[in-house]
Amino acid sequence: MATKKAAESTLYHLSPKGFWKKFRDAVVVNPEISTGLPLSELNRYPPPASRPEKYSSPASRASDIAENPYWKRDVRRAYPQLSVMTQTELSTLLIEHSTPQAVAAPVEGEQAVAAPKPAMELSAAIATITATNKVFSESNLPPSLPIPHKRWRPVRSPDAPHPPYSYFPMSLYK
Repeated sequence: MATKKAAESTLYHLSPKGFWKKFRDAVVVNPEISTGLPLSELNRYPPPASRPEKYSSPASRASDIAENPYWKRDVRRAYPQLSVMTQTELSTLLIEHSTPQAVAAPVEGEQAVAAPKPAMELSAAIATITATNKVFSESNLPPSLPIPHKRWRPVRSPDAPHPPYSYFPMSLYK
């Protein structure tokens, strides 16, 4: 007995009945081919929208109207907040971070408190930092931005072929 190797084309697909089956058999080139319309009760089980219960979104803090005002949810008006730093604050930061900090070993029962630095003008702070250590020189240049390709420098290339003594406004560059 030969076993069936190919899938049955009409097993899970809608097939016409009665007059339309006879009409299809007469008109179609290959009457054995499937219609391609899946049977709804066999294709998707359970069928869509057949479950009796309705979806309800879970309760969260965002769904509580009393604790979720509109101005907290409105991201269109969440403008960046400005931060202000004075020149004296900037000068103290520059001086603190210009030299490596030595950390002393902790002593039991003692609280290490950093002594407050005297306030200094920004220009004086920059002058003291650059006087003590030279940050950049001709041999030690600051880092440059990494770019994936070399910068294009225009180099004139020979003109395209054209008749001599004719007006040729185009200039070619490599």
